[in-house]
Amino acid sequence: MSGVLLKLAGLFATLSLLAFGSANSVVPDMQRAVVATYGWMTERDFLELFAISRIAPGPGSLIVALVGQRVAGLAGAAVATLAMFGPSCLLVHLAAGMWHRTREAAWRGRVERGLAPVAVGLIFASGFALMRGTEHSLVALALTLGAAAVLAATELHPLAVLAVAGVLGWLAGI
Repeated sequence: MSGVLLKLAGLFATLSLLAFGSANSVVPDMQRAVVATYGWMTERDFLELFAISRIAPGPGSLIVALVGQRVAGLAGAAVATLAMFGPSCLLVHLAAGMWHRTREAAWRGRVERGLAPVAVGLIFASGFALMRGTEHSLVALALTLGAAAVLAATELHPLAVLAVAGVLGWLAGI
């Protein structure tokens, strides 16, 4: 296995064990590693891959395969995906037996209620980390807030809102 593939495997295996709730919880660490630590891509490249992973059909964790592919082609996509999901799947499989045996324990509900805000906080942290590499202008802010308001208030498909916001952003020169 090449040096880059080993680095991808090490990075995503580590992120796998740090991920809490979803791959979204480790997006800031993933971004920092692939942009600042390894220099495999620019912040803008990462944001574009993240955007593609969100609008494409399938799981949001597609970002893992996209980063791996950008770094080391098809082999990189396979290594990153296996490294991201292998360790956490094994850990969940091993923990599931204990969790099932203690299903009547009172502490389980407290653990679940306590972990929910942690997962939400990690996802918010991902959003803030991604905002660092975005356009910071009043027009961009207005488009973002407008798109969020339209999505919250209507049944419009997100891709339609994204397309309109993209055209408006292009016309505004951002």
